[in-house]
Amino acid sequence: MDKNKRTESAIFSELSTLCSCPGYLHAIAFFCFRGNTISYDDVITTEDVLEQFGMDRLVRTEISTLIGLACKGDLNTEIQSPEIIQAYIDKTEALLEEIHQSMIPDMREIFECEQMSNPDFNPFKKGAVLREAIFYGGESAHHFQYRDLSSLKYIKDSEWLTYNKGFSSEEAISTIKAIQELQNRKINEFIPSLNITNPNNWTALNVYKFTAEEVSEESSIDLCVVTSVIESFVSPTPIGMNDFSSLDDFNPKNAYPIIKLNDSDYLLFQNYSLAEALYETPFFWFNEDKAYRSTAMKNRGDFTESFSAQRLIRVFGDKNVFLNIVILDSKRNTVGEIDVLVVYANRAIILQAKSKKLTIASRKGNDLSLKADFKKAAQEAYDQAYSCANLILNPNYKLFDDKGNELNIERNLSEIYPFCVVSDHYPALALQARNFLNFSKTNVIKPPFVMDVFFLDVATEILETPLYFLSYINRRTDYNDKILSTHELTILSYHLKQNLWIDDKYTMIQLGDDIGADLDLAMLVRRCGVPGEKTPEGILTKFKDTTFGRLIKQIEEQEEAGVIDLGLMLLHLSEDTVNQLNNRIDHIAKLALSDHKNHDLTIGLKIGSVGLTVHCNSDPISIAEPNLKRHAGIRKYSQKAKEWFAICIDPETKRLKFSQKLSCEWEQSDEFDKILANTPNPQRKINIGTVVKGRKIGRNEKCPCGSGVKYKNCCLK
Repeated sequence: MDKNKRTESAIFSELSTLCSCPGYLHAIAFFCFRGNTISYDDVITTEDVLEQFGMDRLVRTEISTLIGLACKGDLNTEIQSPEIIQAYIDKTEALLEEIHQSMIPDMREIFECEQMSNPDFNPFKKGAVLREAIFYGGESAHHFQYRDLSSLKYIKDSEWLTYNKGFSSEEAISTIKAIQELQNRKINEFIPSLNITNPNNWTALNVYKFTAEEVSEESSIDLCVVTSVIESFVSPTPIGMNDFSSLDDFNPKNAYPIIKLNDSDYLLFQNYSLAEALYETPFFWFNEDKAYRSTAMKNRGDFTESFSAQRLIRVFGDKNVFLNIVILDSKRNTVGEIDVLVVYANRAIILQAKSKKLTIASRKGNDLSLKADFKKAAQEAYDQAYSCANLILNPNYKLFDDKGNELNIERNLSEIYPFCVVSDHYPALALQARNFLNFSKTNVIKPPFVMDVFFLDVATEILETPLYFLSYINRRTDYNDKILSTHELTILSYHLKQNLWIDDKYTMIQLGDDIGADLDLAMLVRRCGVPGEKTPEGILTKFKDTTFGRLIKQIEEQEEAGVIDLGLMLLHLSEDTVNQLNNRIDHIAKLALSDHKNHDLTIGLKIGSVGLTVHCNSDPISIAEPNLKRHAGIRKYSQKAKEWFAICIDPETKRLKFSQKLSCEWEQSDEFDKILANTPNPQRKINIGTVVKGRKIGRNEKCPCGSGVKYKNCCLK
């Protein structure tokens, strides 16, 4: 251990002193402008968003710490010389880096020698390790999600807000949106103003100042209402500031981020903090009203369940999503309750919602507190979901909706996905779920998926069809132990770009937060109307206008178990294999149009696992179906596969005519052995990364497609 290494408390004390220096607010303004502003030309790009992930930027929690420390003393807005401000900036960055290093525990303490032989030893379960990830981990929500979800979260509390605070929930949202738009305009005016301003007077502080009159004019909301909203997010002086004496203490400037400079001027450094406060702080107002406390708690729980249901309805439709399901035994005793149930074809999602925040003790790295918080936030929800999954599979139990109607749903399910959803930002949730969650899995019940409402919001926005949504959650849960990331948005962004797949030779991959830039951009475009790409380039765009893409589109329109299985298998293919499949189907379709015969191809995906046979012909179903089934059966037998898919393609439209799925354990067959013995080259197929090669066609020979033209002038092109 480095004897010269200072303690975190000593560094924090020096930082606190620095933040109280005259004019330090101008240094904070610089950090906010540099770290929270995205600059772009006509269209915002991923590269523009990536600037926010630069190593020179402070994370929002660091800036919030500086703001909190500056507000512990008297605020001084007097501008200092550029040299003094630069000294503030340099010293701040050095102290914050020193604090960061002091938070990282000594590896000799983490990897205890006597524990290394214990197979259950996991150093990442220790609070001392998780504390750094909790403080520095990326945000799990976008600022516009806090703003927009607040409208739904407090819709039932609007009457209380109007009576007790002087504004409705919608008026609060409109006011906060107006503050952001006002600051954005000031930022755009500030940049060109630097050209006509003396460098000694350069400061971004005025960008973050505003008056109630300005906001009222921007929002067209009555001045009294606007003032009530603003004052509600100004911390009651001096609430809790003296208790903010370490990095993980409660920082009142997170709950009350607006600073009152004088009778007319206000200061807001981070609009994100105000949007988050709008989402979280009102609950504490309700909690102080003993008569309303229980109502507010119920409204909070109802929001999480109803919002989750509405987002899943967006993907699966009304008829497949059920809210507040009760499971009864033969004596009509309640044995299980499901917050939200999705049943689609032969797959189900069981979602259990919780409203639990991470406590201050957990943020400080207290092991017992971390585990206790996680148990209430996720473990209990998972235990409920797993129990209900087993009950659904047992026909002796009956399911009823909240109106007392028995559900007539598919009970012979092939996959059930337990979802655990929390209503608030829970720092490093993905990392904690990976390390703390105790779960079981069966052939049907998949590993759990732990998330917050913000991730569910994004996932259902981007993966808006059942096929793509199910494909992702299947992949994500299968790789539960192989992915290391602080939050789920990063993993989803990686999937959208690369099609989430991890080779068996790798035991773990770690994903950095900057991978999420593409997804951040897409959501900004969709929700804030900025000019840019609405869909990240990758799995949703690459094959959109190809034969493969059109097949997927056709499959998405069908709610049939076997067809969904086919679609999920196709989405699992690598890019190289999809390109081969596109080329081969286009080729055999051309041949079938030319000679009016059946043409086929076979793809073997994994030896002894699964495969695909494609027929392309214009035969009537009565002829095409048994021929394809027999051919696919032979291919399945030859590979000793457990599953085999078979599809028939119309050569003219290249649309799917019908599909089949053969699923059974391999058994020796004299009939198939005889067929294979008399079949030339029965193993010919496409393997991943391998192109089937036939006889080489001479350039001057007639093209094999039947056009009558020389090969060099036809398909060779």
